[in-house]
Amino acid sequence: MPEPEPQPIEAGSARVLARQRHELILGEVQAKGAVRVAELAAQLGVSDMTVRRDLDVLDDAGLVEKVHGGATAIGDRSAAEPGFAAKSLRNTDEKLAIARAAATLVRAGTAIGVTAGTTTWQLAYHLTDIADLIVVTNSIRVAEVFHQIQRSDRTVILTGGMRTPSDALVGPVAVQALRTLHFDAVFMGVHGMSAKAGFTTPNLSESETNKAFVEATQRLVVLADHTKWNITGLSAIAPLHDADTVVTDVGLSATALDTLEGHVRRVLIADPSEPDIDSIDLRGKA
Repeated sequence: MPEPEPQPIEAGSARVLARQRHELILGEVQAKGAVRVAELAAQLGVSDMTVRRDLDVLDDAGLVEKVHGGATAIGDRSAAEPGFAAKSLRNTDEKLAIARAAATLVRAGTAIGVTAGTTTWQLAYHLTDIADLIVVTNSIRVAEVFHQIQRSDRTVILTGGMRTPSDALVGPVAVQALRTLHFDAVFMGVHGMSAKAGFTTPNLSESETNKAFVEATQRLVVLADHTKWNITGLSAIAPLHDADTVVTDVGLSATALDTLEGHVRRVLIADPSEPDIDSIDLRGKA
């Protein structure tokens, strides 16, 4: 049977915004492996030139490979590390929902660790109203959020270290700082997770820094959207069973969910279409 004609994406009376177009294009590339300019233009209701400019942006960010007449997916590489701006374009609705759900696990008067990442960056915005909070982070972006929204009853400590493409501070300086600390909970973003490899990252130094975070707490909370499942970075951070809680989204497959539930105490499933925090699905062991 011939493939159905691409249907225009509903955008109201206004054209789809650039960020929305980028997310939709990435979704098409991930689903099909390759896309054509003409097809994208028809779906988005914009000109071929607009699509080509969008593909230029995504190609520069390392998210797609622009080819003649369209773009192709970039194969997953264990040592590939996109920059912060590139990662922030991915799965934004899911990350916002996950951050909102993870914030419900933070209590006033606690000391927490927050690792680098675009999802933990979103988490920081949901923590700015919590009183008497001590936050230790190796993320420049996370620290900036708290600096912009200051409170007299909050302490924010930036570890120091060498800066990675994802704006994480890593290396011996960061590790040494973390070895002297103890957290009520650590909130960690990851590059990938799988039953075999556990939680992983493509950056060796970031792996060592995140291990130090893990060792500094008995309550590890991992924030990872469904696209992180069965993605394996170069370096392992921790096995799945080291996590007390994994916060993910409704896009996670039933098989992946079963695997997670067999390794971690509980799984929080956030739904981007449900802004009500009471709609979060809580799974896990009693």
